[in-house]
Amino acid sequence: MTTKDFFPLKNWVVVGDVLNESKFAAKIRGKLTENGYQVTGVHPKGGEGIVTKLAEVAYRIDVIDLCISPVTGLDYLKEAAGLGIDKVLIQPGAGSKEILDFCLEKGIHAVEGCALVMLSGAG
Repeated sequence: MTTKDFFPLKNWVVVGDVLNESKFAAKIRGKLTENGYQVTGVHPKGGEGIVTKLAEVAYRIDVIDLCISPVTGLDYLKEAAGLGIDKVLIQPGAGSKEILDFCLEKGIHAVEGCALVMLSGAG
């Protein structure tokens, strides 16, 4: 799979600091929403309209956009594996060898790429 394969799928979550408008997670969440995607923000601290766990999302998740530290991201991918979520877009800085190895072991399609580039039509 490539980054382009994820964008026909419409049910996303963005894992990261989605409430801080200066952070990429918030920008990605906003751009996905603007482009007609169903998207929920996920962050360990929660917040208004933000869930803390993938299991709290009210719809079947097609793609996780990982925009958080690799250590915390691995925890979310462990939850994803248990929920049967098998696609993750790993933003620059959110990946690690451990994450890629885990995804390979669990059959999760992991692609490193930038959602904002794809959504701008430059990808």
